[in-house]
Amino acid sequence: MKESDTLKQELTRLKSEKSALQVQSRLLENFVAFARSSGKDRVLTKILQKTLEVSAELTGADKGSLFLLDANGAVTDSILTRAGTTPEQRSKILGQVLDVGLAGWVRRNLKVGLIANTHEDERWVSLPNQPYSVGSALAVPILKGENLLGIITLLHDQPGHFNREAADLMLLTAGQIGSALENARLYSKLDASYRSLERAKLKIEAYSKALDAEMEKGRKIQRDFLPHHIPQIPGWDIAIYFHPARQVSGDFYDAFLLPGDLIGLVIADVCDKGVGSALFMALFRSLIRVFSGQISLQGVSVPGSDRGGDSIGNQLHQALQAVSLTNDYIAEAHGEEAMFATLFFGVLNPQSGTLTYVNGGHEPVLIVNQSGVKERLKATGPVVGMISGMEYKTGQIPIELGDILVGYTDGVTEALSPDKRLFTKERFFPLLEKPASTASELIQHIKTGLFGHIGDAPQFDDITMIAVHRQP
Repeated sequence: MKESDTLKQELTRLKSEKSALQVQSRLLENFVAFARSSGKDRVLTKILQKTLEVSAELTGADKGSLFLLDANGAVTDSILTRAGTTPEQRSKILGQVLDVGLAGWVRRNLKVGLIANTHEDERWVSLPNQPYSVGSALAVPILKGENLLGIITLLHDQPGHFNREAADLMLLTAGQIGSALENARLYSKLDASYRSLERAKLKIEAYSKALDAEMEKGRKIQRDFLPHHIPQIPGWDIAIYFHPARQVSGDFYDAFLLPGDLIGLVIADVCDKGVGSALFMALFRSLIRVFSGQISLQGVSVPGSDRGGDSIGNQLHQALQAVSLTNDYIAEAHGEEAMFATLFFGVLNPQSGTLTYVNGGHEPVLIVNQSGVKERLKATGPVVGMISGMEYKTGQIPIELGDILVGYTDGVTEALSPDKRLFTKERFFPLLEKPASTASELIQHIKTGLFGHIGDAPQFDDITMIAVHRQP
């Protein structure tokens, strides 16, 4: 071979490689531009279209088509020569060209398909109602190793337009095109996954908002179960503090009038957290009120409940029987749920200052004076609602002038600091020794110390307190 021929071949090879690299560079530049654009809906489609345009420019083709294939040889994306086809027409065309057409031959043989004259080559299949004429065609496999990623088919209306040089150039370029298309396909999959996640996120956010709205309704309904107004009794003041850890709570308190000018006082903590405990909280509260003989519910009189002729002793017995009756009802009617409450129910005679009470497994309710804790009203029976037929004894104690009755739930002593330290009774009880002239002042002392301990730590349990002060 002459030296001039060798140089000519080398020059042709270098030109082809340069053209291939230029094609890859242009496609990658377009890919980056499409990916960065605000309209990312069809990045892969745009890259396919640009690939056809660059290939046609490189070979002088009039038009063309491009198929992307999966590992099984099925078409995943495509740009057809014929525009404006319906999905049914598109499917029919793809099936025909990949079955008996030039693209199908390339898919089976993994070789370049060059047709110099479509009228003389059986690999060319003219489609029905084809709106263009084709004289020559060139189909090139896009390979990655031995895997067929796709097929580019280029068309010209004149026979002999495509030659072996154009075929070699496109075969070299196809490798660079394959890299660009693989990047675009992976990006499209990633983008589709991202969009799917975004849609899922939006659905979750919408559900969360709806759930929050429902929980807020639940919170408002639950707050309606708690007393809107605390009874005002001459010579006494009552203060309440209620701070749920969640939108709905298992803690509850109550203060209500009973026959014989008695006052019912309740503080309780239903087991567990969330909606279930909130529902049982409403049930416990309602049962205690009804079974204790309260003569009105939110201003609505209960027929036949006024037993004004009964003695104070009988009225106290009837009221405190509410704990046993509530226990039996919950255990028998809702035993499968295994829900229970620690509950303190006291009946106060404001005239004499005598408090008669039942403590169903609750934290000891305290009586404090200026010297600190004076009495601890410990449990007189088990938790309420666990086992039917349990016995609840009563206790009785006088509240003297200046004394304050303090009830609380374990959310107070078990409150956590940011470094996970419990508040504990060791921190709680000294706060009760601070002088307080009213029930509200004592509650405020406790809140200051408690929330100074909690800081910005998340709260895991409800905090409820009730204080009843006998004014001197």
